[in-house]
Amino acid sequence: MDLSTSYLGMKLRTPLVPSASPLSRNIDDVKRLEDAGAAAVVFHSVFEEQLGTTTKAGDFRVGPELYLDHITQAKDDVSIPIIGSLNAATPGSWVSYARQIEQAGANALELNIYDVPTDMDRSGSEVEQIYVDILKAVKSEVTIPVAVKLSPFFSNLANMARRLDDAGADALVLFNRFCQPDIDLGKLDVALTPMLSVPKEMLLPLRWVGILHGRIRANLAATGGIHRGSDAIKMLLAGADVTMLCSVLLRHGIEDIGVLERELREWLERNRHESVAEIKGLLSHKNCSNPSAFERAHYARALDGYDPLFLLAGRPHF
Repeated sequence: MDLSTSYLGMKLRTPLVPSASPLSRNIDDVKRLEDAGAAAVVFHSVFEEQLGTTTKAGDFRVGPELYLDHITQAKDDVSIPIIGSLNAATPGSWVSYARQIEQAGANALELNIYDVPTDMDRSGSEVEQIYVDILKAVKSEVTIPVAVKLSPFFSNLANMARRLDDAGADALVLFNRFCQPDIDLGKLDVALTPMLSVPKEMLLPLRWVGILHGRIRANLAATGGIHRGSDAIKMLLAGADVTMLCSVLLRHGIEDIGVLERELREWLERNRHESVAEIKGLLSHKNCSNPSAFERAHYARALDGYDPLFLLAGRPHF
């Protein structure tokens, strides 16, 4: 049984890759991730704000110098690929840090572009151009592959994906989960509480992985809501090259990677498939027998066939 896949120019043992999270802050945990079966590890992000001159030393748990040291140490201690992560919102001099991440030994770089536009005078095209400009600036600094992790909030995500593909993105990671604000009624203040994903969140990246598969050159990484082997299988069928894990590992432990791998292997054997490559993209928009399932037509049919009485009974029915 061949579970291998290709991502960012690398052959990975399986598609199961821990995404950027606190689990990579500790080198011992990186070793545990490898032992549990991680095919590669995306390091936690270093932020654009950390690389400016106005950042206070105590604002972040891991500073930029220590971040580079961690990458170098991880490369010495594990054999799986290490993918650095840069979190940014604007172009700037910080992009030179990408070259330092490469020099520290990272096999690739994930560019996490996190921006919530609030300026009413900025047009959508201006916001989109910033993504392209950041990617081009980083690509000019490094020779290692670069993935772009982006949000789904574009007026035409398919067009944005093609623009990033044309600008040199080696992979697209779908999608970034913004930290959403809440209101603390006791303190009458805005509170920011990181929330772990739930399985139903995988449906959004599933749709867009399926739509983009075979239409751009860049690899596709699915992230968000992947908690079981069956979730990873669905993403692969839609066309993902890798399936990224975070919340499931934070909730159940690093060793859960092995559980997902076993479930993936058992499903392939049960359905008489010999490799991950064999199922990749089988049910993408390009290849499936019902491409409208990824589009608006499916929405209308689903609502038309829905019986609310079954929802009340706890048994939704289509």
